[in-house]
Amino acid sequence: MLARMTSEPEQQIGVGTPDAFQRLWTPHRMAYIQGENKPSGPGAGDGCPFCSIPDKSDEDGLIIARGERVYAVLNLYPYTGGHLMIVPFRHLADYTELDSEETIELAEFTKTAMTTLRTASGAHGFNIGLNQGTVAGAGIAAHLHQHVVPRWGGDSNFMPVIGNTKVLPQLLADTRRLLADAWPKP
Repeated sequence: MLARMTSEPEQQIGVGTPDAFQRLWTPHRMAYIQGENKPSGPGAGDGCPFCSIPDKSDEDGLIIARGERVYAVLNLYPYTGGHLMIVPFRHLADYTELDSEETIELAEFTKTAMTTLRTASGAHGFNIGLNQGTVAGAGIAAHLHQHVVPRWGGDSNFMPVIGNTKVLPQLLADTRRLLADAWPKP
């Protein structure tokens, strides 16, 4: 139970009892916390979500664009609205394992993602990165993926720090449609 300051200091607040706090529930985050959609092992056949996403429709897989060697997909557990990833189709864990064509297409897709996010959402800046290995923060270390996280002035506020919650203004399906429509067609 949570205690709060009142005229009766020993009064306890129970579940569902109104108090001065507003609550923003994010039950979808529990799937991430509990490891849902994480592979059972390092191989491509071990339930790797990045290997199975391309078999889905773009809408169901949240795919924004497909290339010959990589694809762009929204992150199911985004840091900000529009947080996407560039993922090689080939199951590999380390950046040094990319061949030259994959490296070029990953870089080109990253540039296109930035342009698309600026066009569609007016992003002011970006965090772009690869987390190589679980010790470096990779949630799915067995399949390389590069994050492209759009940023805006003032987008970091008290919610993630104090409330341990991120507020996203749009459903993922709507974000996917907006970015897919803005992505340049070959």
